[in-house]
This record gives sequence, C-alpha cells and structure tokens, in this order.
Amino acid sequence: MSKTLEGRVIRSTGSFYTVQLTDGQIMECRLKGKFRLRDLKNTNPVVVGDRVSIITDPVHETGVIEEIYPRTNYIIRKSTRASRGVHILAANLDQALLVATLHHPRTSPGFIDRFLVTAEAYHIPTLLVFNKTDLYDRDDINLLQRLTNYYQKVGYGVIETSVITGQGLEALKTKLHKRTTLIAGHSGVGKSALIKAIEPGLDIRIGDISDYNLKGRHTTTFAQMHYLSLEGYIVDTPGIKEFGLIDFKKEEVGLYFPEIHALLSQCQYYNCTHDHEPGCAVKKAVAEGQIADWRYRNYLHIIHDEELETPEWE
Repeated sequence: MSKTLEGRVIRSTGSFYTVQLTDGQIMECRLKGKFRLRDLKNTNPVVVGDRVSIITDPVHETGVIEEIYPRTNYIIRKSTRASRGVHILAANLDQALLVATLHHPRTSPGFIDRFLVTAEAYHIPTLLVFNKTDLYDRDDINLLQRLTNYYQKVGYGVIETSVITGQGLEALKTKLHKRTTLIAGHSGVGKSALIKAIEPGLDIRIGDISDYNLKGRHTTTFAQMHYLSLEGYIVDTPGIKEFGLIDFKKEEVGLYFPEIHALLSQCQYYNCTHDHEPGCAVKKAVAEGQIADWRYRNYLHIIHDEELETPEWE
C-alpha cells in the first residue's frame, strides 16, 4: 500500500533523486512529470537540500516526488554563457564555503565576487577558504594576506587551509558544526580533499590537476549532501568553471557589495550605479583607497555583464 512521506533530497543525478526520509531511511525517487513543466528555464526543478513529500511505491521500494516545499533560500547561476537556462546548486542552506586557490588552478577575483554577490542576494552567509597554502611562495603569501585582510574588512570570514600541513582544518570543522553547508569552487581547488580531511570515512574521490592546462579534473559528478560526524551536513557540488549572474539590475548590484552598500546614502543620486554619475561616494572611496581597485573593477564587470576574468590580482 502506498504511503505519503516527507524527507530531504540528498543527491540529484538529474533523473533520479535520493531522499532521506524523516526517520532516516534512504529512498530512491523519481520526479512527477508536472514539475518538469513548471519552469522550463530551470534545468533542475528539484535540487539537493529540497524538502519534499513523496508517495512510495512498495513494490519497487521507490518513491515519486509529489510536492516540493517552499525554500528558505538557494544559490543559483546561469547554466552556461550561451544558455538562458538557470541552474540551482542547492537549497535550504545555512551557509556556503567558497574554496579558492591562487594557482594550480588560479581562481579569478571576478569569479569570487560573482559568487559572493549571488550568495548575498539570496541571504546565504559565505566563508572564503583559500586552499593549498602549502604551494604558495613568498609573493603568494603576501597576496593572500592582502586578500584576507580586505575580505575580512568588508565582513567576510576567511580561513586559509592546507590538507598537506593541516592548516585551518580545525577552524573549518568549527564552522561546519550543526550547519548545512554548500561547498563550491573551480574543479581542482581541493574541495573533495578538504571534505575527506574533515570526514575521512566518506567515500569521495579526490582528483588531480592536468599538467597540460593546470585545470582541475571533475571528481564530483552530481551534487550530493553528506552527513558529518560534526552533526552537520555538507553539500558537495561539481566544479564550476563560470558563475553567470541571474536578473540583477545595475542599480541593485551595489546592494550586494558590503563596502558599496555602506556608502549608498552618501551618493548624490539615490539610484546611482557608481559608474559615470557625479557626486558618487563610491568612486570617491575608490580614489582614496578605501575600496580596492580590483574589487571595484569586478563590480563594473558585473553591471556591464562583461567577462569575469581579470589579468592579475592587484
């Protein structure tokens, strides 16, 4: 006899969904057809972290997702540069970890700031994790210190980590305690290795870096939520090459840069885009060094929908 049960999606392959029921039981489910027609722009109508109700199929020991409950938040990006579709990484999160590296592979400042803007817009606190510090030379360390100081000044938590030396791992564990956390970043930045270092018992493949182009190889194919003995959950996601923003108006983007947001009331125009307008408090702060040049350029790239790559950190 069929039953209606509730649970949370902990794995999505695009066709089938693994749901953890409220009693802890794990059940494989498929999606009822009507959800696929609700929003054609969304490439994945059901995502990891969604709370759902299912109808069980006792014969096949599977279920059908009948209802998706309202999300408290989610993090979303454009599917690809050429696509009009959108892709939701995960939903109902307490926080996100953005893992970045200065090289092997290099994470661009534009990528970091686009992720942070989206997380701010969808009310997801984000912790920056600068990983693979064991590979950094003196110049890298100096750059890392400047980045850490700046991001902390504008309100972001920053942890510097290395799986090789153990740097930052205990601090990271503390941040994950009793929270549901999305972990994201380029392929090859060491997301899977960090998760394994925090929770060695998890069955997660760790990849390497291609010598040819210094890009990471994908080791996570589908988004998946893992339970941690820290009494929290971590959502592992496939490596993200680009982070396209969705439906941001020019005059709204500054709301999601904390240091720009703090100056909005001081601009001459209430709808200032901080680009060409006179009497702009933000441009004045950039000229005086209160806002970093590279961070302001990333802001301009976003409002003009330009390429996120910049040649170098400055």
